[in-house]
Amino acid sequence: MIYDWYESQRAILSPLADFAQAASKFYTNPLWPLSQAPSMQRVSASYELMHRLLKSYEKPDFGISSVRIGDRDVAVQQQVALDKPFCRLVRFKRFSDDAEVLRSLKAQPTVLIVAPLSGHHATLLRDTVRTLLRDHKVYITDWVDARMVPTEHGTFSLDDYVGYVQDFIRHIGPDSHVISVCQPTVPVLGAISLLASAGEPTPRTMVMMGGPIDARHSPTSVNNLATNKSIEWFESNVIYRVPVNYPGAGRRVYPGFLQHTGFIAMNPDRHMQSHYDYFLQLVRGDDDDADAHRRFYDEYNAVLDMDAEYYLDTIRTVFQEFALVHGTWKVHGKPVRPQDIRHTALLTIEGELDDISGAGQTQAAHDLCTAIPAAERAHYTVPGAGHYGIFSGRRWRDLVYPRVTEFIARHRLAAAPVAVRQEPPAKARRRA
Repeated sequence: MIYDWYESQRAILSPLADFAQAASKFYTNPLWPLSQAPSMQRVSASYELMHRLLKSYEKPDFGISSVRIGDRDVAVQQQVALDKPFCRLVRFKRFSDDAEVLRSLKAQPTVLIVAPLSGHHATLLRDTVRTLLRDHKVYITDWVDARMVPTEHGTFSLDDYVGYVQDFIRHIGPDSHVISVCQPTVPVLGAISLLASAGEPTPRTMVMMGGPIDARHSPTSVNNLATNKSIEWFESNVIYRVPVNYPGAGRRVYPGFLQHTGFIAMNPDRHMQSHYDYFLQLVRGDDDDADAHRRFYDEYNAVLDMDAEYYLDTIRTVFQEFALVHGTWKVHGKPVRPQDIRHTALLTIEGELDDISGAGQTQAAHDLCTAIPAAERAHYTVPGAGHYGIFSGRRWRDLVYPRVTEFIARHRLAAAPVAVRQEPPAKARRRA
């Protein structure tokens, strides 16, 4: 019922949001004689803020049409490399008419960014993609809003997530480098572990950023919520069916608007201050800061639904049973064994002030990947960085990216032999 109520409220408020937007423009229209009156700027700012608070936010575009490489602008085209019901593998293809630049682009390493499926769209990693495109061929997982997936495609589980990542790695090839941001650190480690256990080629490197590999370390408010409530509580209180006005009508989901409410509830004072600052920026005519506010909240307020099975699987497996670190996690009946990974270098990154994935949660991957030589593993804690600062903004570009690109460059030419599965002695004797 709550999803239907939300949709009805959205329908009711939509005309009011449109009216507020029109009123904001009217009171500062230079054709209106009173538009230059001092009070009109405040009235216009009030309507603009109302519009921003009431409007619906759709999925933004990546908006990356070119990238600066050296002293030249190189065109970028977004292409769908693989299309699955719950995710599209998107490639950012770079084009140049300069033969020398083209040779340079072809020689660069290939990176797969596994974006989080935790409420926001993959476009949240726009800055990550744009920066990596300077020195890498880039793919990203563009997760589909579950309310847009018809029920005929079935449900989507954490096991399916792992399978998708494996398919994407196989499609790109073993000469690749995987970067997982936040939530996908666990399924990515699971996917690469299963590839190694099966004797399949694994990526040359895996970079894990701010994720809950072992959520027992430095638990945050996110961790505490997941551990203090039972699976039955989550199923009864946050799982709803998609209304009839969407292609996925009837699908059980964790709605994006509930996730967004949780985001806001974590730091309500900060968001209230940010919106008040935006009002003052509009009054002063500070267009640059006002545009920065719009860009941030256009992204932050755009959320997607998650399939209920995947969401509940993640709560149970990652935050309640800690199945990965206890060695009890099985994907489609196969045990996940990070200790089988031998030929994939590991870099973990954490933010010093991360309030979503606490200190030590990502670094715990090193305790699990015991077969990776110490020389092939590294960890970096980003000074002064919160959760978003490790993959976006100044700290990402100035502190994190140089370490990531250096790590990838150092291991891109290293030998990556295929693991050989050991046969049980009895079976070997029978064959002999």
